[in-house]
Amino acid sequence: MTAKWKIHYLEDLSLGMRASITRTLTEEDVAKFADVSGDHNPIHLDKDFAAESMFRQRIGHGMFTASLFSAVIGMTLPGPGAVYLNQTLSFKAPVLIGDVIVVTVEVAELTEKGNRCKLHCQATVAGKVVLEGEALVKVPSRAAKA
Repeated sequence: MTAKWKIHYLEDLSLGMRASITRTLTEEDVAKFADVSGDHNPIHLDKDFAAESMFRQRIGHGMFTASLFSAVIGMTLPGPGAVYLNQTLSFKAPVLIGDVIVVTVEVAELTEKGNRCKLHCQATVAGKVVLEGEALVKVPSRAAKA
């Protein structure tokens, strides 16, 4: 039987391992995220309102960009079975509709006790950091399965 997902167990991880995804923020992403999250702040949805803001245009939800960390962590590194314990976020710049976001997570620390993995998380647009932080996740262990 072929596994449906690639699972990285604690024993598979090493410092410096990285994974990335790239996503373009679309009008549809902004509208759907507003509906799912309930955040209908007009800075995201109303062109006229946003034109009067410090950004002079609509911006994407910061938590949309942050949610892309979850996509990498849950699907790629460490991947399926990883469970969030903590996430810090530092928003550095807005993400605009049409921006191409590159989200990268990197293994920064591994702790056998509790099967913990600390990840450095960074999102960039055109090489500029727009969001960064750290995630702490619990990952599956082969030793725990034995």
